Amino acid sequence: MKILGIDPGLVNTGFGIVSYKKTMEAIDYGTISPDKHLSLSARLHTIYSDTKVLIEKYSPDCLSIEEVFYSNNVKTTMKLGQARGAVLIAAADFNLAVYEYSARKIKLSLTGNGRSTKQQVQFMVENRLKIKLGDIKNDASDALAAALCHEQQFRYNDL
Repeated sequence: MKILGIDPGLVNTGFGIVSYKKTMEAIDYGTISPDKHLSLSARLHTIYSDTKVLIEKYSPDCLSIEEVFYSNNVKTTMKLGQARGAVLIAAADFNLAVYEYSARKIKLSLTGNGRSTKQQVQFMVENRLKIKLGDIKNDASDALAAALCHEQQFRYNDL
């Protein structure tokens, strides 16, 4: 099974592709980072089109995405929702199954603690995938975490 994990964001949308056969393997990870000087619609189009490229290139079986968190800043929440929408439309273009998890659920599945720090989550991602992420953006690490969360839910809950 191949899973595309996504951590949506308007500035940086993290992605991580993992493959599960007998063991977990990170195939690719990084960020989609639209030019901040582009209009909102152009940035959303970049997220949409780059997500489509990832789906075409890696042919994942499903997409695992972090749910929107509710912030005191309504504008931020709305923009995050728009970035998620761009990703979800790209997935729909390929009839790709989408699974959504809260940040708390992702942290809980990886570390056993729903209030883990980003460093703790990254440590567990590195441990599970046997990779060193170094100085990559947290968005990519969080996307890999979303993919690992889905793999765990799939394996233990027969999704």
